[in-house]
Amino acid sequence: MKAMKHFLETGTTRDANHKLLARPRRLRLTPTLRRMVRETELSAADFIYPLFVTHGQNVRHEIGSMPGVFQLSVDQLAREAEEIARLEIPSVLLFGIPQSKDPVGLENFAEDGIMQQSIRTIKQAAPDLVVITDVCLCEYTDHGHCGILNTGEHHHPHLPEGYVLNDPTLDVLGMVAVSHARAGADIIAPSGMMDGMVGAIRTALDAAGFEHLPVLSYAVKYASGFYGPFREAAQGAPKFGDRQSHQMDPANAREALREAAIDVAEGADMLMVKPALSYLDIIHRLHEQHPELPLAAYNVSGEYAMVKAAAANGWLDERRAAMEILLSIKRAGADLIISYHAKDAARWLQEGR
Repeated sequence: MKAMKHFLETGTTRDANHKLLARPRRLRLTPTLRRMVRETELSAADFIYPLFVTHGQNVRHEIGSMPGVFQLSVDQLAREAEEIARLEIPSVLLFGIPQSKDPVGLENFAEDGIMQQSIRTIKQAAPDLVVITDVCLCEYTDHGHCGILNTGEHHHPHLPEGYVLNDPTLDVLGMVAVSHARAGADIIAPSGMMDGMVGAIRTALDAAGFEHLPVLSYAVKYASGFYGPFREAAQGAPKFGDRQSHQMDPANAREALREAAIDVAEGADMLMVKPALSYLDIIHRLHEQHPELPLAAYNVSGEYAMVKAAAANGWLDERRAAMEILLSIKRAGADLIISYHAKDAARWLQEGR
């Protein structure tokens, strides 16, 4: 404080004898000293690991744009869940790839759907692993959009052809959430950015007797260019157009605060920002606005793929870069980080103990 007062009064950190008064490097002298004064710590408990599950037997298909990440059949999930639990990662985020697709996405809420089978398998293999289920329509619909389209029997005369209809979609999201809950999901995570989705899902869960289940809302999901590899992994790319009518404009920050406030008012128990790296400012602002709720950030497929590609070319050290990215996300204010690097990061943290 004395050095700071001197600096403010004189504009210099040197005393009258030209001796340095402030030496921050004193606290960086040794590895032990640096560990003592670290402001942000990562642990495996911070991570959520995404899983992509498909039909079939003995399927372990590596995703071309995401080295080290696989589409898995249900019979492979027990081994995967046990490994994740051994790494002390507390949770997984499930994405299902259906056998067939249709305009509504019927398998999304079928009793024997891919997600429902996956939830039951994981909970049997690793009962303490927290299973979060992504609730959206895009992977299950034949058009690849996040809701019911304005066409055919759902035609709305005042909206464009092919527009994603908000309120009819809410009814389907409620059915999907209840179906996941009945299969044993621990947390429901709606990702479609439909207006009122949290309220509709909360109402449906409560009516079905699942008032105890939390909702983790993808409250702030941007129309990002970093989702490309995910669309290969989940096989849910839109067949036409884009998702800018419901996902947020990357230029907007105040809108993110409004979206989050609406979801909190509708009963969200946790909030999410997606993607993470280009939106660290949004993570920080949401953390400040809603300190009462846990905040997750999704370190998305494109962010993962960039690090993998650069590391494969020898342009950077994967471990160092990945851990720096994860640390920056937590430092910005995220309590939980959804990341494809989660298993690697957990191993690296174990090695560093």
